[in-house]
Amino acid sequence: MTISIRRAGADDIPAMSRVLTASITELCAADHHHDPASIAAWTANKSPQGVAAMLDNPSLLVFVAEHFGSIGAVGAVTRTGDVALNYVAPDMRFRGLSKALLARLEAELVALGFTEGRLEATRTARDFYESAGWQPDGPQATGRKVNGYPMRKTLAG
Repeated sequence: MTISIRRAGADDIPAMSRVLTASITELCAADHHHDPASIAAWTANKSPQGVAAMLDNPSLLVFVAEHFGSIGAVGAVTRTGDVALNYVAPDMRFRGLSKALLARLEAELVALGFTEGRLEATRTARDFYESAGWQPDGPQATGRKVNGYPMRKTLAG
């Protein structure tokens, strides 16, 4: 397989911003319903400046998945036990990047000492997470332009 997962660095910021924005805009229509205000709210912190802030945040561990040397997915975990990001570029879907990245994110949570992980899935990604063993953990969130679905998973230690 030609997928590699590594910690993200400053040189990755432009590509990460493009992946995050394209993934949300093009793949998550079931969540934002093509509403410009919802897309703008969701992608507001996915600009290069927003991605730089993510990398500078000591509470986040940010990773990229590369396919043949090109960044095709971006993910992150928090030091409090959450998967914070897992987005794939539209042109890299169905190549195993999200699955490989999720496995790495879960392993990072275990390395941080967690036996259970949490995340908030989009409507678009719920089936993907369920196929990876994640379970629903409450009702859909409320109060934002785009609201996700809480999920949890017991992690192998």
